[in-house]
Amino acid sequence: MLNVTDYTIKPAPISSWIWGEGSETSSRKKAIARKAPQKAFDPLQPLRTWLGNFEIKDPQIAHHLCFLIPAQCPFERDVKLFGRVLFHIPPMCKLNPLYEEFVMLRFRALCYLADECGEDISAYC
Repeated sequence: MLNVTDYTIKPAPISSWIWGEGSETSSRKKAIARKAPQKAFDPLQPLRTWLGNFEIKDPQIAHHLCFLIPAQCPFERDVKLFGRVLFHIPPMCKLNPLYEEFVMLRFRALCYLADECGEDISAYC
């Protein structure tokens, strides 16, 4: 017959898991606290927040946003002469500090048109 007390879990001593004040973990915590990045002043943060929280509830506004915000950067070009590429102009849109917010706003407008309005958005892509 089995004795239940032989198979019960015995509590482990907690004192062996706790390190003292001068231990390695406290020095690690201090090092991490020193390396924490300082929050820099961002003058565009209110505009970023407004664009991120902008709710699209009107199909006409969604159409305007999809028309105004391009799907790809319009400045990227290959300059060719006699069929050979002389040089490539990289996309300058990523230099825009609000690039990510505008792309997400366009994406939300496309999702609104497709999901809520049931429209075909292939013309905007």
